[in-house]
Amino acid sequence: MSAPKANLEVLPRSVQVALTLGLGALLAFPFAGSDFYTQMVTRMMIMAIFAMSLDLLQGVTGLVSLGHAAYFGLAGYALAFLTPAGAAVSLWWTLPAAVAASGLAALIIGFFVVRTQGIYFIMVTMAFAQMVFYLFFDNKVLGGSDGLYINFKPDASIFGWVPFDLDSKATMYYVTLALMLLVYVFLRRLLWSPFGRALAGIRVNEHRMRAMGFGTFGYKLSAFTLAGALAGLAGYLWGCQTGYMNPELMGFYMSADALMMVILGGMGNFAGAIVGAFAFEVLLNVFKDLPQVGGINLGKHWQLWIGLFIVLVVTFAPRGLLGLVQRLRPRKESAGE
Repeated sequence: MSAPKANLEVLPRSVQVALTLGLGALLAFPFAGSDFYTQMVTRMMIMAIFAMSLDLLQGVTGLVSLGHAAYFGLAGYALAFLTPAGAAVSLWWTLPAAVAASGLAALIIGFFVVRTQGIYFIMVTMAFAQMVFYLFFDNKVLGGSDGLYINFKPDASIFGWVPFDLDSKATMYYVTLALMLLVYVFLRRLLWSPFGRALAGIRVNEHRMRAMGFGTFGYKLSAFTLAGALAGLAGYLWGCQTGYMNPELMGFYMSADALMMVILGGMGNFAGAIVGAFAFEVLLNVFKDLPQVGGINLGKHWQLWIGLFIVLVVTFAPRGLLGLVQRLRPRKESAGE
């Protein structure tokens, strides 16, 4: 039986240095960037949380889901329904409530889908997500195709004391950064726990894990539920930041984007999901801003360019962008592994 490890589960020193420098840049960014770019990077960090939640399924457990955006959207809609039209609602109970709603939906859907494997798992997750999408898209009571506005950001006050104000763009940025780091540290700790090692074993050989006495159904259902709850955390933050939710945020394309982020950065180590989310969003903006050459508007065909870029990464860097950083490591470090 091969070692139940994904690529770069143990981060080389060169990757750790690159990630530390990236964290330093994120901490300093609001002091140098404009409000527009501060909001843009905030959205990137939200997508990084979303991508990490999918990586728990895809990179660690080996379950490729094409319906993960459903849990992202459900938490955002939960915030929209809980927020009154004329006042802010408390952050301290709406956040756990929205995350719990996504986790509960993932638990119910996961009870059915984790019984399947391979291509059947992919198709069933997509089918459930499309059912959720059309439930909101075709129902005016749930906002319909126009979606719902969230007129007020959640209120963080505690008995009159206000520790921070989410209306401030810089505060929203640092709250999102703190939550992204907490999710990363939590998932890295989970990865090396007995639960995480069991999930890695299921990815390598589920039949052998079952023969060894592991109840693989329970492990996979737990991972599916936890991943759904973390996707809900990202969806809640998205609702806070943008003030708007629509059914497209829980559709197939949103799930596919998260899938590409995880592949782009490198699967199974969570840092790759963060790098992939940032790289995907940067590429998205770069390709959309391409100029018109002759009679061809290059920016209009941004999906083509980003698709070609993903193909190149998968072909020449199967460990993702984080794997490219690993290639820069000193020879001494490489020999010591």
